[in-house]
Amino acid sequence: MFKLLLWQTAAMLTGFLIDCVVGDPAWLPHPVMAIGRLISFMDKKLRKGDEKGDLRRGAFTVACVCLISAALPAALLFGAWRISEYAYFAVSAILCWQLIAPRQLARESAKVMRRLQAGDLPGARNAVSNIVGRDTEVLDEKGVCRAAVETVAENASDGVAAPIFYTFLFGAAGGFLYKAVNTLDSMLGYKNEKYLYFGRAAAKTDDFFNFIPSRLCAWLMIASCPFVRLDAKNALRIFRRDRFNHASPNSAQTESVCAGALGVRLAGDAVYGGVVHKKKFIGDAGRDIAFDDIKRANRLMYAATVALLLLFTGLRAAELAVIYFA
Repeated sequence: MFKLLLWQTAAMLTGFLIDCVVGDPAWLPHPVMAIGRLISFMDKKLRKGDEKGDLRRGAFTVACVCLISAALPAALLFGAWRISEYAYFAVSAILCWQLIAPRQLARESAKVMRRLQAGDLPGARNAVSNIVGRDTEVLDEKGVCRAAVETVAENASDGVAAPIFYTFLFGAAGGFLYKAVNTLDSMLGYKNEKYLYFGRAAAKTDDFFNFIPSRLCAWLMIASCPFVRLDAKNALRIFRRDRFNHASPNSAQTESVCAGALGVRLAGDAVYGGVVHKKKFIGDAGRDIAFDDIKRANRLMYAATVALLLLFTGLRAAELAVIYFA
């Protein structure tokens, strides 16, 4: 157990470092794409449009996708461990690289910032459409900025902190279990006529899995503010006031911190599929949001990620010490 935990932690840190250097190359097939294809296949085969049946079949879809997504990397890691601990470390590090992806989030949002800097609003709308689900053709420059900052803030938890959290607890297989849950929610967890029943289990499961990571990430973002020259006091104030100003119990946790740290107002009404969805505001309009806020949000995301890794490394070191000296 001592060696397994040691190599798991080393692989998690190595995966993060690989992502910082290499990122997520477009030519490299990503495991999450395979998860997405599995979800799409089961959606087409099982969703029928009847309430009770779709509730059951949606729950079955969640169970199957989660089981397969966790079992395959677990089997791969088990086989690697049987070969040698070094093979296990190599395979685990590569899997963690696929799980922990702050650079891709920063890269995609930076594209939006560069288009705005160049005065290319249509290009900025197109760039932000790659990272948000709302209709972007109706957004002005400030709306594009808000969309990009909101995505960085929310995905600091969903795309970075939560995968690290479950990888720390259960290894890379746990990380892929979380990725399956998150992908299920992003594809099926809509409160519309199509997915109201079939996607309910996916949405509720995602809420459960993100409950602790979103709050942990929010507190680490607050603690990280001084290191990136942002307003920790206001971040805490807005977090306490606005952390539930979202339909999801988790999304506004980190968005509220980011809004307070930057001193801007996020969220508000958004258009999806040509329909305006009423949403509460998060933060105060102390000043107009600007494209530089995208860069500041990314710095805060990276600072919180490093803080989380340091926290978990310290906890694991303490755990290993207890095991070693027991």
